[in-house]
Amino acid sequence: MPLEEKKEDFVEDLSIVQKENRTEKQTPLPFELPDINTLLRKQGYALAGRHSAVKTCLWLRHAMNGQGYCYKSKFYGIQSHRCLQMTPTLMCNQRCLFCWRPTEIPVPTPDEWDSPKKIVEESIACQRKLITGFGGSQIAVKERWIESNEPNNVAISLSGEPTIYPHLPELIEEYKKMGFTVFLVTNGTNPEMLTRVFPSQLYMSLDAPDMETYLKICKPKSPSLWEKINESLSILGGKKSRTVIRTTLVKGKNMFRPESYAELIKKASPDFVEIKAYMHLGFSRLRLDRSSMPTHIEVLEFSKELAKYLGYEIADESEISRVVLLSKNGKIAKLDLNLN
Repeated sequence: MPLEEKKEDFVEDLSIVQKENRTEKQTPLPFELPDINTLLRKQGYALAGRHSAVKTCLWLRHAMNGQGYCYKSKFYGIQSHRCLQMTPTLMCNQRCLFCWRPTEIPVPTPDEWDSPKKIVEESIACQRKLITGFGGSQIAVKERWIESNEPNNVAISLSGEPTIYPHLPELIEEYKKMGFTVFLVTNGTNPEMLTRVFPSQLYMSLDAPDMETYLKICKPKSPSLWEKINESLSILGGKKSRTVIRTTLVKGKNMFRPESYAELIKKASPDFVEIKAYMHLGFSRLRLDRSSMPTHIEVLEFSKELAKYLGYEIADESEISRVVLLSKNGKIAKLDLNLN
């Protein structure tokens, strides 16, 4: 298919998402909720401009207090206290059962999209504001707080589907100009956009071994998105960026048929595969029982089976985060933080 036609498909898909977000009715919940912006502020998000958001993660706080680093630090070498976690849009075209975000609440489409430059500036300012309290903390490591005011890695993965933001390629390049390494996480439903982005490390979520499971666990706004995901897997196979397939395992929902996952992942031939446990947090607790959360041992056993079918090897694991990393040769090449 010519690139022009793919671009038209993307614009059409985006317009469908925008229309649905304008007309969508709120899913009934067992309690009343405020509007999305008020809710996000209560949850510790900082709103950056019209439609972007920033939130510090648990591991940034741990790292700041000298209490360890996240598995991305262990696997890839990033500095948790200097990682900026953000999203350029809160809109999403899936409602995954395991998502800890409030997918039940519709997100309004912005009347106008902020420029990449504005988003970068606002997100850095928000991050600095969110970590202000560590400067006067008796627990925090002073040197790390000073360093954290100059973030050097951005994880575009906080909430929503970032490929819905139409200027994502320019946003990534703008962060790179500022000396950032860029981790982009996508659900793979906008393959045309994936041909245009070049992050330092590109993650794609693959949370089902087949279409039937995908419709049940990810609840896409259109069944045709499964075809888009398969197209994106093939695109990943030709990317020059470091690539990662990420699978979140939910007991009783998608934790089966490793051979089928393997056949799909082979299309992408990623540098790494992350297999992680669903965590019973946030709004996912309204949709899933705590028993849906696999143990690290169960994640490890599933990963071994997947590695066998895939021809990969276990490269590392983090028991506290319940995640296992696979690579083609069982080794990890740490990210060069001096390159972006």
